[in-house]
Amino acid sequence: MGGGTFLKYVYHSSSNPCQLFFFRGFASTLFVKGISFSTTDEGLAHSFSQFGKVVEAKVIMDKVRNRSKGFGYVTFAEEVEARKALTVMNGQLLDGRAIFVDEARTPSRRADE
Repeated sequence: MGGGTFLKYVYHSSSNPCQLFFFRGFASTLFVKGISFSTTDEGLAHSFSQFGKVVEAKVIMDKVRNRSKGFGYVTFAEEVEARKALTVMNGQLLDGRAIFVDEARTPSRRADE
């Protein structure tokens, strides 16, 4: 199996609610680990928005304990924005905890390793 890209369309409500963003998933989505149990989707998006347009920020939740599992994903509209955020935010403090940022892996990339 060869690695590849997956394509994704994301609706973004802005001044033009009908606008769709088209981007490569692996190139603009970051995996963020080490986040605090108190970090929210909005807080994660706000922290990364200084680097560009955040299309989506998602803190992965433990449904039983109703708190963060300690990791999440941030998706940018542009790859260059994601790369800058990765470089600057890796190792920085967010809500009192050091976070570690990497490119998100697609299922096809995991299978190749």
